[in-house]
Amino acid sequence: MVSPHLILCITLPMLLLFLFQYRRAFKNSTLPPGPRGLPIIGNLHQLHSSSLYLQLWQLSKKYGPLFSLQLGLRPAIVVSSHKLAREALKDNDLEFSGRPKLLGQQKLSYNGLEMIFSPYGEFWREIRKICVVHVLSSRRVSRFSSIRNFEVKQMIKRISLHASSSKVTNLNEVLMSLTSTVICRIAFGRSYEDEETERSKFHGMLNECQAMWGTLFISDYIPFLGWIDKLRGLHARLERNFKELDEFYQEVIDEHMNPNRKTTKNEDITDVLLQLKKQRLYSIDLTNDHIKAVLMDMLVAATDTTAATTVWAMTALLKNPRVMKKVQEEIRTLGGKKDFLDEDDIQKFPYFKAVIKETLRLYLPAPLLVQRETNEACIIDCYEIPAKTIVYVNAWAIHRDPKAWKDPDEFLPERFLDNTIDFRGQDFELIPFGAGRRICPGMPMAIASLDLILANLLNSFDWELPAGMTKEDIDTEMLPGLTQHKKNPLYVLAKSRIQNYD
Repeated sequence: MVSPHLILCITLPMLLLFLFQYRRAFKNSTLPPGPRGLPIIGNLHQLHSSSLYLQLWQLSKKYGPLFSLQLGLRPAIVVSSHKLAREALKDNDLEFSGRPKLLGQQKLSYNGLEMIFSPYGEFWREIRKICVVHVLSSRRVSRFSSIRNFEVKQMIKRISLHASSSKVTNLNEVLMSLTSTVICRIAFGRSYEDEETERSKFHGMLNECQAMWGTLFISDYIPFLGWIDKLRGLHARLERNFKELDEFYQEVIDEHMNPNRKTTKNEDITDVLLQLKKQRLYSIDLTNDHIKAVLMDMLVAATDTTAATTVWAMTALLKNPRVMKKVQEEIRTLGGKKDFLDEDDIQKFPYFKAVIKETLRLYLPAPLLVQRETNEACIIDCYEIPAKTIVYVNAWAIHRDPKAWKDPDEFLPERFLDNTIDFRGQDFELIPFGAGRRICPGMPMAIASLDLILANLLNSFDWELPAGMTKEDIDTEMLPGLTQHKKNPLYVLAKSRIQNYD
């Protein structure tokens, strides 16, 4: 057994060294002002991952739209205005294109062998090119339209059965099942929603992955206190989730490599990646681990966000009957009284498009953009930001900034009818998908699904709240996590307007 005196003799000098470095860094800091932290832990004890974007928004009211934090031994800054977001993500985009190495994210992404969490550099440029050209291109998104159309029609049939028996519909559940099925068919060529045990296991694995992405590991910020993570059981929990996901991805790959596998009309993303692995067209020699990491991006990033955003859109419309009536009138008038609206039809609906933008403004999928890290020292708002500084862009705060938006807390799609502000990364007042080099490349696929689902929900049904419930009873509380989910399910009564969904 190791002597406690020996442990003390080893750890005390390390502790003193880190204290010295911390004090020296604090003294020489050129970072913007921020809340005073404690030695060693800095501001870690003041922050809670479940509501971090709200805490950072409150701090920005006191310290301004650019302020600093000390996260253990790592400096961080928080950007909370569109002008500073432009300065960081456009004027200094190259310097702000790094990613901090955080244990949960690195482990589940096979040490950054994909687009989201890989550090900026040649590898990131190559893997992003592979995904943008072969997986997420407009042409590829268009090829998957038949899957989206079929599954949305199946959803409408399911809700129609509820409507025919006046049964209340849990929209959260219906939409999560739909988006999971669409993404799984696109990525893996099959669904995991048909069998209850398989579905439960699949969603449990997915939810745990999301939780691990957002879990705070002490070792990320204070390396010599990493033993605390082990005591909390986080290492075992992370390893368990990684193993489950790895086995799942391997089963998918094995199924696709089986020579007796039944071929389908459209190749899925796993097919595409396996072909690229065989062809060796890029400087990266793709391995199974690269493929698994890219599949993780598709699965976790796409399933949750589309379902959550559609639920929030319906929540906002039910709380604002005037907007609901106006958007349904537009869809049903300009849609030519069609039973099912396809993706081309939806491009003719300007007010509907404004509803989508307003939903992404107030209820963006990820209130905090994925953390960045400065690759080198740079100047922002006259402050010198050192290299290796973690960067939080609080998009939630930017989207509700009264200096950028009139009546920022009101759901008013009309604000987008008389301006050209869009969410594609050029207008920094509205950045639900980020901006610059690290903008989300999955945006075309996400918008295609969101448009199709919401337009057909509004075209096919009139919507009411369950008996005894008013619009004031609809809450807007949110669950903790990287994706902004509605805390309490949205229960609704659908009234069928169309009888034929084939």
